[in-house]
Amino acid sequence: MRPGSAEPAVTAWEPVSAADLLGLVAGQGAGPQVIAVDGRSGAGKSTLASVLAAAIPGAAVVSTDDVAWNHSMFDWAEDFRGSIIEPVRAGLAVDYRPPGWVAHQRPGSVRVEPGRSLLIVEGVGSSQRAMRPLIDAAIWVQSDTTVARDLGIARDTTSGVNGDQHQAIAFWDRWMAEEDPFLEREAPWSRAAAIVAGVRPSLDQPILWRAATP
Repeated sequence: MRPGSAEPAVTAWEPVSAADLLGLVAGQGAGPQVIAVDGRSGAGKSTLASVLAAAIPGAAVVSTDDVAWNHSMFDWAEDFRGSIIEPVRAGLAVDYRPPGWVAHQRPGSVRVEPGRSLLIVEGVGSSQRAMRPLIDAAIWVQSDTTVARDLGIARDTTSGVNGDQHQAIAFWDRWMAEEDPFLEREAPWSRAAAIVAGVRPSLDQPILWRAATP
């Protein structure tokens, strides 16, 4: 696996179940926990967030992409605080239309049912410094940058979210021009409670792999 520049390469991995991984990173405080699943684009964050949410009854997942949509790539921490995280911690429902949705008349809203036991915030920058006071712990999903690029462009092309293949590639390159320096400044992996392999080192076993402890 070839991680991005400035990101330390993990040389030894060990298997871990979703429940055990959550047990390693979640705190013991009162009320619902908030855990960030951070990583580079195409790293496998959404997949990991879904696996973790399925392991805990009452868990919910919110993607930073939904709040960032047509608004700001990374400057949305305050939106998360008042509109999503604070209501979830209070046991309330979330029914939020982010600024980009309102401005571009996107239908629907970001919703979280009341009384959640765990909120997983997944997306690039979900554990940025501005989010640290709002979350209990972070997981960094380490990826091979070449594999992540190929998977991300294939995903976007299939969904049509950023147009055809040529448009998806152009959008990817524009996004990475912002993402790479942002991550190098933030170094979110240095604050993560666990590092998980987005592309499993052993593909014959359908389990999670985390960086081995010394």
